[in-house]
Amino acid sequence: MGRRKHNSAEARKEANKTLYVAKLMNNPTSPRKTRLVADLIRGVDVDKALGILQYNPRESAPKMRKLLLSAIANWQAKNEGRRIEDSQLYVKQIMVDEGRTMKRMRTAPQGRGYRIRKRSNHITMILGSRVDEAPVAAQQTEE
Repeated sequence: MGRRKHNSAEARKEANKTLYVAKLMNNPTSPRKTRLVADLIRGVDVDKALGILQYNPRESAPKMRKLLLSAIANWQAKNEGRRIEDSQLYVKQIMVDEGRTMKRMRTAPQGRGYRIRKRSNHITMILGSRVDEAPVAAQQTEE
């Protein structure tokens, strides 16, 4: 059993070498508002996603654009000498998870207090290359 776990772990490590990840932790916007922006760029090419985020009026758009630029920089660090246009980078996966919630009190009538929840989120963006994935898909169909 130990050998099988070791082999699957090695295969996972090899698969993760082709992923290019950027994370933003404790973004002070509610997850629901950020997911609306994330849905716009999921599965879209990087160039088009940058344009969408640049002209989107929502509060999360500039932060996600900066995160996307960070993920592109991570890709360039691993693939020196290659062009983004040739590899056809796209937003493979984007996850918006709930972060910590700060709880505050607001004064209310008749001596009461209403609870305010200031939500935050964690954004994880994974880029993929359409060029690198095409030969892998062809090999799986042959077997």
